[in-house]
Amino acid sequence: MGKGTDKLYITHSEWASTDGSQFGGSLGFQGSKQNLPFRKLPYNYCALSLQPYSHPVTTRDGTIFDLMNIVPWLKKHGTNPVTGEKMAYSELIKLSMHKNEDGEYCDPVTFKPFTDSTHIVAIGTSGNVYAWDTIHRLNIKAKNWNDLLTDEEFSRKDLITIQDPKNLDGRDMSKFKYLQDGTSTLTDEQEAERADPLSGINLKAAGSSAKILAAKAAVEKARAARTDPNQNPALVKKTATPQNTTASYAAKKALPANAAIYTTGKAAASLTSTSVSVHTAADRAILSEEDYLLKPKKVNIKGYARIVTNLGNLNVELQTEWAPRAVYNFIKLAQRGYYKNTAFHRNIKNFMIQGGDPSGTGRGGQSCWGSNFKDELEGPLLHNARGIMSMANKGKNTNSSQFFITYKPTPHLDRKHTIFAKVVGGLDVLDLMEKVPCAEGTDRPAAEILIQDVVVFVDPFEEFKKKEKEEEEKKKADEEIKKKGGTDDDKTTWTGKRLRPDGKVDGGGPSGGVGKYLKAAVSEKKDGEDEILEEAPLEEYYEEPAKKKVKKGGFGNFDNW
Repeated sequence: MGKGTDKLYITHSEWASTDGSQFGGSLGFQGSKQNLPFRKLPYNYCALSLQPYSHPVTTRDGTIFDLMNIVPWLKKHGTNPVTGEKMAYSELIKLSMHKNEDGEYCDPVTFKPFTDSTHIVAIGTSGNVYAWDTIHRLNIKAKNWNDLLTDEEFSRKDLITIQDPKNLDGRDMSKFKYLQDGTSTLTDEQEAERADPLSGINLKAAGSSAKILAAKAAVEKARAARTDPNQNPALVKKTATPQNTTASYAAKKALPANAAIYTTGKAAASLTSTSVSVHTAADRAILSEEDYLLKPKKVNIKGYARIVTNLGNLNVELQTEWAPRAVYNFIKLAQRGYYKNTAFHRNIKNFMIQGGDPSGTGRGGQSCWGSNFKDELEGPLLHNARGIMSMANKGKNTNSSQFFITYKPTPHLDRKHTIFAKVVGGLDVLDLMEKVPCAEGTDRPAAEILIQDVVVFVDPFEEFKKKEKEEEEKKKADEEIKKKGGTDDDKTTWTGKRLRPDGKVDGGGPSGGVGKYLKAAVSEKKDGEDEILEEAPLEEYYEEPAKKKVKKGGFGNFDNW
């Protein structure tokens, strides 16, 4: 009788062998790597991050990396992550890949889009990427060894195969060295950020849980410091303080008064450009003094000026709150003497009088900035009275130096011209101006109406700066007084008693609260001459209460039984 060799169980030799038998974890780590399935990496993916690249660079063997990923890897490891061999920055070649209107990578000559089955090559001297059909037909067959875009010379050795659909060994992710070894692709900063339990959490929006998270982080750091034998015990308290970027960002420093509502843009620039140093803070932009003052409703101090004419004086009130740019322009031009000896070139009865043009033609004049400035039409000001002073323009946002003064309400000009002042004195002079006749067939006054000068009585912007400076100095003085413990009034109560730093009344008398009079009475008896010799018995103070008479009769309580 023969012996059967097929057993109903797996023997030890079968379980431990690696020659074809596969039973659970019998192959081990080295054996499991021998039969990894084929995984193709797309041509437009970085071989390190396994994500689409935006700044492609390649090696001589055609492996493409993203510059933002390969540079930190080379700093940390100094090897090619795919092959494991040593690699330097100089071995990387920057690729210039072209896209069509749909955002797809394509051949720059034939404009055929690249697909996973396209044979793609790059020229090492220029970095331009073409389809193999284009290079083969227009360069190799034609014996034209010049780049089709840049006309640089190259040789067959300079051709780098990016993707060959007939040979996919270079695109097989199962053979990548760093994937086989399980090497992390994160930088030291990224690993530290992932280890931080507060990373990615907005502590400002976390409410009371932010304190709990910060406390847990502090406990973990203190525990790690205590378990470290090389840790200086004197630094344990300092180490326990949670030093992370999220917590420090939550404790914002006070913004300056001229901070803009938008940021400097450094964080966005450092994210999208490799030439800009890394910047992660969203710093607010700082406005210039002029931009800060010319924000609407920032300066609500009214200005006052006098327009001196050959017919008399016009006193005007400047509406700084709603038209800061127009008021600023008028004041600066007046202070420069720009309006001196300029004529009102247009005068229409029952409508308005216009001036402010040094040329006297109505086609000249410029603002204090040298260019036109935009309209300011958001306020409640309207052309609803006589003596309204507005900016003249040639269309939208074309304000310069010319202005006009109305003779009556003109509602059809509302939201078309910037109102920046009104006449508050000299309306009789305005009547004289309206009565001046015009030359026949024109709007020009027959008799010259001349602006001799514009005198600024109250400059609202200077007043605002002076007021801000005084408030800032007062704030600094208050802080200095607070550091010294406050003024004498802050250190004493209204009764004249001095206050201690903790806010309690300083004095030898008994403190307030429950039982304060009892303590005072005890202290008086201690200081007095009378002494208690002995305690009086309680009977002297309390008489025994009289017994109630028991009502007799009936059965009673059977005491006599």
